[in-house]
Formats: sequence, C-alpha cells, structure tokens
Amino acid sequence: QRQLVESGGGLVQPGGSLRLSCAASGFTLDNYGIAWFRQAPGKELEGISCISTSDGSTYYADSVKGRFTVSRGNAKNTVYLQMVTLKPEDTATYYCAVAPPPYCSAYPSPAVFDNRGQGTQVTVFS
Repeated sequence: QRQLVESGGGLVQPGGSLRLSCAASGFTLDNYGIAWFRQAPGKELEGISCISTSDGSTYYADSVKGRFTVSRGNAKNTVYLQMVTLKPEDTATYYCAVAPPPYCSAYPSPAVFDNRGQGTQVTVFS
C-alpha cells in the first residue's frame, strides 16, 4: 500500500526553525515530483515547494523562498522540508504528496498530486 507520512511539526516562536519529514512506504520516491502543501484554518490548500527526484530540481513559492529548503534524504525514501525564520503566517497543517516529475513547480497543484498524508501541524506563535 502506497503511503506518505509527514512528521516533524510543532510549536515554535517567530524566527525559529523546524524540519519536516515526508516518509514513503509501499513505493520508492525515484522519478517523482514530491510537493509540499499547507493549509491554514479557513484557507485553501496551498502548494509551496516541490522537488523532482528525477533530476534534483527544486521549486519554491515566493512566500517561502529563501527560508524553506526541500531535499531528499540519504535513505532516498524520505524528503525533508527545512524551515527557518518562521513567521506566524506559516502556521498551518503541512502535507506532502507525489506526482510525475513534470508537474513539479513553485506552485504545485493539489489536483494532480496523490497520496497526501495525514499532515503535521506547524504553529508559530509569539
């Protein structure tokens, strides 16, 4: 059974850092685009970053560029989202999902990405 599991969320003060993990089971992450999405209360699901494991390309929405870094782990079946200089507006539930590599972009569309996990909550508070 194909599954993605997100973890690593938590409570952090503005300016703090967190590293989220997206672990795949039941399939390998080779030749996929792995996107990160987030959803704040009362708002739509927003695509913020993507990594293509076919060529290593990475993409970031303007709202997170320069603060978030997406990477693939040495174990190859995990993707990370390193978040620094967190802001209150980053508060959301964060999800990862997969699609064929051509769908990877700075603003990945939730409509074409599959196997979204249960999410991990990130709360940035003063």
